[in-house]
Amino acid sequence: MSAGTPLASWKAQIFESVLGFLPDWVQITVLALVVLAVVASWAVKAKRRIAHRRATRAGRPVHVAAPYGQGSGADHLGQYAPQSARSAQSAPHATAQVAAGRSGADFLGAYAPGQQRPGDGRA
Repeated sequence: MSAGTPLASWKAQIFESVLGFLPDWVQITVLALVVLAVVASWAVKAKRRIAHRRATRAGRPVHVAAPYGQGSGADHLGQYAPQSARSAQSAPHATAQVAAGRSGADFLGAYAPGQQRPGDGRA
């Protein structure tokens, strides 16, 4: 007496049908690898959870990823993040450029757009 509805999802049915054509030793090996992967992922999660708990108890800074939809790539730049306005002004070369009122275009020289070079055919 079958009710006509499958008890497993379509993914499980495909997995079982593919394994059904394989020899028994291959089926056992594949199932063992799947179980090993699941147990390993649980172990890694538990290890991270324990490390996080120890870090919070010890008062150390905890590096946690931002929840989905929050934060941006700039939050993870670390030492490569752009300097703030205060620290940029403290750098000697930045202070000289700001004081002189220069921009990046001032340093292009011969590569500045709109300049004509002799003999380039422009009139």
